This record gives sequence, C-alpha cells and structure tokens, in this order.
Amino acid sequence: MSDLPHAGPASALFPDDPPKVGDFWLDARLTAGPSGVAYVGHDDHDNTPVMVIVLSDGAAHDAAARDRLAGEVNKLHIDTVIARGGRGQDEGRLAHTFRSEDDDPVDPGHAPLAPWVALAYDGSPRAVAEAERLLTAVDLSRTSLLGRPSGPDYDLHWRNNQQPGTSRLWPLPWPGRTDRAGWVTTLVAWLLMLLLAALALLIAVLIFSKQPPVSPPPPVPTTGSASGGGSASPSSSGSQSASPESPGSSGGHNSPTKSASYESPDPQGSKSGGSPTPNKKL
Repeated sequence: MSDLPHAGPASALFPDDPPKVGDFWLDARLTAGPSGVAYVGHDDHDNTPVMVIVLSDGAAHDAAARDRLAGEVNKLHIDTVIARGGRGQDEGRLAHTFRSEDDDPVDPGHAPLAPWVALAYDGSPRAVAEAERLLTAVDLSRTSLLGRPSGPDYDLHWRNNQQPGTSRLWPLPWPGRTDRAGWVTTLVAWLLMLLLAALALLIAVLIFSKQPPVSPPPPVPTTGSASGGGSASPSSSGSQSASPESPGSSGGHNSPTKSASYESPDPQGSKSGGSPTPNKKL
C-alpha cells in the first residue's frame, strides 16, 4: 500500500519547508511521502496557481530516483508541465521547460538543488491524485512485483530521510516575510536607502564645517637676531642708540625708524656718535 496520507485540503507549511522553489512561492502543503512533498504555490510574476512537487533530501541524492522523476515528467502533456528544475531534470522530451539557477550567487560548495516540477493546478482532487502518482513512482511503493517475493525484505536506503531537498531562495525577500516583495516595497526600500545616505553626508558636512579656525604658529626668530651678533639695519641701530637720550621717547613713540629720523636730521651727528642737536628756529 502507499505510504502517502489521505489527500485532503491543503495544510500549512512546516517550519523546514522552503518558502520558494525556483520561481514559485509556496503557499501550502497538498500531500507528502517518503520521496517528496507536493505544494500549492503561485508564479513569481503573474501569480498563476501551480502545484510544485519537490523530491525529499534522500531521494534527491539517489540517481535512480532522479531518473524516475524525470521519466515520469517527460510522459506528461506539454500543457501540464509549466516548469521544472533541479539536478538531472534538463534532459528528455520536455527539457525546454527546464529553468536553470546557476547564475545565482552561491558558495561553490553549495549542495546540488533537489529535482522539482511545477504543474498546472486547478484545485481539483484529480491534481492531488496526480501528485501522489508521481511521488509513488519515485519511491516504488505502488510498483507491481516482478515474480514471487522471497528472501529478505527490500527497502530504499533513503526512505527515512524525508526532509525537503535543497532549494535556493534568490533574490532574498523582505526581512520577516516568506513571499516576494512588491514593487512598492522595493521602491520604498531604495528611497529609504538614498535618504539615509544623504543624511549621513549632511551630518559629515556639518561636523567638519563647525571646526574652529586654526591660527598659524608664531614666527621663529633667526639665530642672528636672537644672539645679537648678526647684522642689523641702519635704522634699527640708530634708533637703539638714540632712544635713551631722545626727548621724544617719553611721549610713548615706539617706532625706531621715526625716532631716528626726527632726532638725527644731521648726518654728521650720526657719524660722530654724539648726541644729536635738536632743530632750532631761525
């Protein structure tokens, strides 16, 4: 007898069920067995309802099980098979319906994708019966015996590994969601990212524009001017010698050049080294 449960209404997805297989989002479970699970899903583009059959992890690692699924799919009507994918499903009469996912960015050591097929779904019990037939054809639970049974019982080595096979979710959905985000959500996400980038740029400009101006360092005196042994200008030397005895020095004039020119109008007085004679009225 078949190990599949009685086909009934669709049930909720299990925590270990993938949210998406290929280009189809999964909505609910239809039926399951040792060889795989049949889901109700919809197309990623136009929301067309489909029935997605995915092999279990144990069956996906068995080359004979993969070939049995591919052989059963190639026998179906061309209008029934919407798409197929996964390991070993790109050959046969309906190979043109194969959808490759090799261009998705994944780790080189990523496990091969489990075989799957998306069939047209109208919600009738006949569709569920077709899913059961495909799954039992893979696990040989309804295959008629060839001869008389004898010897030890035979069982598939992967029969107890019934978790869903490897699938890939790309592009990634919005965090916390298990379905595809609409174009409005994508647009809002891009606008929010641009707003945050502009805000960060504005904060950086304000921070650097508020920096106080930095004054240049004071000039460092040369060695000659600091020690007094260097050459000095004539006006400076004259002012230094004339300022102690200048009558204009008590008036607070600190300009050595003006003081020298006022107190030493006579060039002979500067040469003799004596005190300059102030000008007298004639």
